[in-house]
Amino acid sequence: MADIRPFLCIHPVRELASRVAALPYDVFSREEAREEAAKDPLSFLNIDRPETQFPPEQDVYAPEVYEKAASMLRDRIRDGIFVKDEEPCYYLYELTMNGRAQTGIVACAAVDDYLGGVIRRHENTREEKEQDRIRHVDTCGAQTGPIFLAYRDDARIDAVTSAVKTGEAWADFESGDGIRHRVWRIDDSRDAAVIREAFAGMDSLYIADGHHRAASAVKTALARRERLGAGHTGAERDYFLSVLFPDKDLLIMAYNRYVKDLCGMTPETFLAKVRERMKAEPSPVPVEPSAKGTFGMYLDHQWYTLTFPEERRSSDPVDSLDVSVLQNEVLAPVLGIGDPRTDERIAFIGGIR
Repeated sequence: MADIRPFLCIHPVRELASRVAALPYDVFSREEAREEAAKDPLSFLNIDRPETQFPPEQDVYAPEVYEKAASMLRDRIRDGIFVKDEEPCYYLYELTMNGRAQTGIVACAAVDDYLGGVIRRHENTREEKEQDRIRHVDTCGAQTGPIFLAYRDDARIDAVTSAVKTGEAWADFESGDGIRHRVWRIDDSRDAAVIREAFAGMDSLYIADGHHRAASAVKTALARRERLGAGHTGAERDYFLSVLFPDKDLLIMAYNRYVKDLCGMTPETFLAKVRERMKAEPSPVPVEPSAKGTFGMYLDHQWYTLTFPEERRSSDPVDSLDVSVLQNEVLAPVLGIGDPRTDERIAFIGGIR
């Protein structure tokens, strides 16, 4: 049973929402973050990436960097740029890109559901990225970035979503990348009860994006439990900010792996080893996978379409994910990248780029 609850939201005042809205902290390099944050002092990226407020040589993990994030957050609240809701509630968040929309429930998910396996995860996390967000959350005393969760479509939640969206959106704007954002507050207690009850009947939710943010929130909560002692559970610290999308709406973009060497192999030897595990066919154009079990690979100035045999796919919903197949069939056994959390031979590039 999933515990998905409403929460007391701190948000920008309505007329400033478009200026405050920012892409996730981890899609930018350090230089890109500095350039983007400088475009508008109200952009939340200034708080999410507080090293942008210091000279380029500043240690991004220094205590004063995280203190700067906390002080900017307090300043925004003091100045009335950010306000806090008077009552806990859910929100709806709709994104529309290239004419395709997906709508999620903004809420808080339980740390214990993550620990107990109700919230299923499929991606290992890097320690340095965890520690960065742990310090950020702990110092700010706030969850500043949501985790993207997926759930199997539910007719009761669909009915509430459809009804709420007939009303005027609390925020409605198009960001610089051409994506339209609309937000509604769910004020009706009956609607809130339907949402909470529907999620309580679900035995699994899935992290689609935000593994590091989730792991950091959980570790922060566990550290505070240890400091406070047994019995101090059920407070806000035991939940983390999430946006939950139904599977029917999902558009999940690629998150590419960039491998820096072939572990001493020639391209020919590496390709032969890959072909022992799955089909690999040359492609005259860049490959964008359109079906489960397929991958695009760029090797030695040549694109390939990799196809993993369906009969070898695991019945487990997490192990069967393409990200798991790639790790278990290529990255670990062929390239020797057993732990992508710590291996410096691998890097990651978001598909929107």
